[in-house]
Amino acid sequence: MGRREEMAKVVEDLMINRDDIRNIGTVAHIDHGKTTLSDSLVAAAGLINYDLAGEAQVMDYEDQEQERGITINSANISMMFEWKQKKHIVNLIDTPGHVDFTGEVIRAMRAVDGVILLVDSVEGVMPQTETVIRQALKEYVKPVLFINKVDRIIKELNASEQQMQEKFIKVISQVNNLIERNAPEQFKKEWQVSIQKGTVGFGSAKRKWGISAAHMQKTGINFKQVYQYLKEDKQDELAKISPVHEVVLQMVVEHLPSPVEAQKYRIQKIWGGDMESDIAKQMAACNPDAPLSMVITDVSVDPHAGDVATGRIYSGAIHPGDIVKILSADKELKVQKVGLYFGNDLVPINKSVAGNIISLVGLKDIYSGETISTTEMKSFENFMSNAEPVMTISIEAKDPKDLPKLIEALRKLQKEDPNLKATINQETGEHLLSGMGELHLEVNIYRIINNHKIQVQTSQPIVVYHEAITGDSETLEAKSPNRHNKFKMKARPVPQEIYDKIIETRLDGKIKPKHAESVEKLKAVGFDTDTARKVWAVINGCVLIDKTRGIQALHEIRELVVQGFSDAVNEGPLAKERCQGVMIELEDATLHEDAIHRGPAQVLPAITRGIYACMLQAGTQLYEPKQILSITVPEDMMGAASRELGTRRVQITEMKTEGDSSIVIGKAPVKELIGFSSAMRGATQGKAQWTAEYYGYELLPRELQSTTIKEIRKRKGMPDEMKSWQFFLE
Repeated sequence: MGRREEMAKVVEDLMINRDDIRNIGTVAHIDHGKTTLSDSLVAAAGLINYDLAGEAQVMDYEDQEQERGITINSANISMMFEWKQKKHIVNLIDTPGHVDFTGEVIRAMRAVDGVILLVDSVEGVMPQTETVIRQALKEYVKPVLFINKVDRIIKELNASEQQMQEKFIKVISQVNNLIERNAPEQFKKEWQVSIQKGTVGFGSAKRKWGISAAHMQKTGINFKQVYQYLKEDKQDELAKISPVHEVVLQMVVEHLPSPVEAQKYRIQKIWGGDMESDIAKQMAACNPDAPLSMVITDVSVDPHAGDVATGRIYSGAIHPGDIVKILSADKELKVQKVGLYFGNDLVPINKSVAGNIISLVGLKDIYSGETISTTEMKSFENFMSNAEPVMTISIEAKDPKDLPKLIEALRKLQKEDPNLKATINQETGEHLLSGMGELHLEVNIYRIINNHKIQVQTSQPIVVYHEAITGDSETLEAKSPNRHNKFKMKARPVPQEIYDKIIETRLDGKIKPKHAESVEKLKAVGFDTDTARKVWAVINGCVLIDKTRGIQALHEIRELVVQGFSDAVNEGPLAKERCQGVMIELEDATLHEDAIHRGPAQVLPAITRGIYACMLQAGTQLYEPKQILSITVPEDMMGAASRELGTRRVQITEMKTEGDSSIVIGKAPVKELIGFSSAMRGATQGKAQWTAEYYGYELLPRELQSTTIKEIRKRKGMPDEMKSWQFFLE
């Protein structure tokens, strides 16, 4: 039996002791040391040689991760540690730091109860640090802080002991400001990190040493001595006296919650059902004897085992051979295998219970975010993110006979990564692949070529724009092709605060008539009770409201009206781009008394064209996606970097100096970031480092509207000339 099989057996035997389980993640800005720290924990558990920790990068198991030096996939590992003569299970998820893979972080946060937030001691809190801590706190996940790469303060800044401690205080203050702004109300004070409480650690994950106030009491070492060790470059000696894994484990075991503690307050937030129901009470108690409730947070497609679904059990237990229900699909499937992940290796076990993170084989066609159960219950809430694909490429197989293989590969990649979208352009028949940025698309093209063995050719990246209105339209009347059905409607922008909440809560889809739960959700985002009851659909942040009174047979064509609305807001009137924030109010309707004359061929074009007319009269404009760009560059290269940014419509919001490096933060249009990597590398001789974080959509400058619309229409094979709003009412 190998080390991993032995560890799996130990973990399986201990997992019933739910008070001694810690489900944790490592989160940070890119290259702040998450995976290196994870290596030290894996080594301390005896799963790799301790000398290899920091170099093995056990959690970065995909060849691209090793080559690029970044984490792309969230990786799970289950370990047992003894702390103060007591055995604990630590289920660790190492998450990506690059913004293009933010979806992996969001899904991981559903499975964990606590996070180790790593911050580079010199760079401090960076944009992606803010993003990951916000995501954790949204899911009611408690943080502790590890300030990493402390040796950089001495080597690069040549700081004094006093300056080193000032640096620490600044980072702690920045993190606590983020917690104050984003933590749940009841935890804003309690979750503040502090040296005195023992929720802050310092060290170097790469050099394997760490300190904290609590651990200093055990070792007798203090900041003054640490400073001296660093000054004399005796980090190996420091690692023997105060190993980083001990410092981190103490924070994890003593300050991050067990599932028994965490589920008491997390269930209401992440599930959102009736907390007085029996299943709610069982989940809040983390009861292993209750019916099964589990959320799938990650799906990978194994060439031999098929779909492998990883997730968190909130109540009940699961064994190989159990029949479970996938709630969204309303179907039952048999679990073939239950297992624990150790990096890329899945090791089978005989059983798992509430409070644990485990993987299942046999659940065909399951997706991330699904709830599985053995009882009737409400599904868990959607993952909390407003990030969406902003860049698209067309992709085709070089050899036509590989087309079926390409379609299957795209299906598998979408299953593994819900932030990746594959569609077919109905006009041209080409396959389109949309992602979070250039790197996200590059990584998936690499997988198609190298993992799926399909040679493909791709287009230059295309930016995904949105269409939105800038004012209200008049009430316009649209007629069906047979002229027997008439619909009076108007368009107006969705109020900004309501739109923001719709996007934040991911409210989307058709609304069932008199559906109390949907009405409550609509009220929660800002609609009054009367309006909430009249909403028929929310799609892409656009809202369809029925303001008619007493129209005979309107309920019979409700589905057709919603479909026409969906068609219009998925392909807007300017250039068939998605619409955002458009409210359509149906004010009146005249319908033919014979149902055969008010079928799909009559209703759908009337609704879609009517919406187009209203939008164009209200003033429809293109909105472009933007990202927050964060660039770290040596001071002597600052001029070259600034010139490069100046050619790309980057709106600089902040500039600061850390040691001999300058950090520039700005808001950049995604279109201007195409080809940015190679241009910036050339301008700074390869010395600049940067990340880009999804910001949202903003109005495209007026002088670019016309040319951009023409470019998109030409690319999509549409006529150059746009139609007037009157055309759609003819």
